[in-house]
Amino acid sequence: MFYLSLIEHNLPVPPHLLNRPLRDAIKEELERLFLDKVISNLGLCISVYDIQSIEGGFIFPGDGSSTYKVVFRLVMFRPFVGEILSGRIEKSNADGLRLSLGFFNDIYVPVHLLQQPCKLGPGDIWIWQHECGELTLDLKEEVHFRVADIRYPSIPIEQKEDAEPFAPMEIIGDIYGDGLGLLSWWAE
Repeated sequence: MFYLSLIEHNLPVPPHLLNRPLRDAIKEELERLFLDKVISNLGLCISVYDIQSIEGGFIFPGDGSSTYKVVFRLVMFRPFVGEILSGRIEKSNADGLRLSLGFFNDIYVPVHLLQQPCKLGPGDIWIWQHECGELTLDLKEEVHFRVADIRYPSIPIEQKEDAEPFAPMEIIGDIYGDGLGLLSWWAE
């Protein structure tokens, strides 16, 4: 779920940070640039793990920033396909479910990946029609889901006014299988 990614970056350090110790100034600038950002095919940046090396300190003509070649490691969130995670149901509609891990909210479970057979009940709540009765997928309930796919969609040129905010990383999950779905279903 979490990985260390080695990155090399030419980092301009603004003049207002140059009165601080160099490592602290560089770490602060790296955090400003990378934390809570998605890097395509790497995942969501959680933190700067460490700084491996710093070279340079060049000041280019017309620029007050000092530019350094920095090699550093980032802690990235990127689950693998098939991994089982726990999240909470944030939204339910005719398209399926939207789940949240607390720090990441772009997890979708489409209808065809829900426990089957299922139906959409009152209030847009999905109901699994199990042999022992109807089991509802209520909002804010904790669920186990399996990662089916991870997508990094391209940035849209135009977006409708009523569209959901753009998600640079989407996880497609499924709850179709034993042990998946609401934790309360499998408590006994």
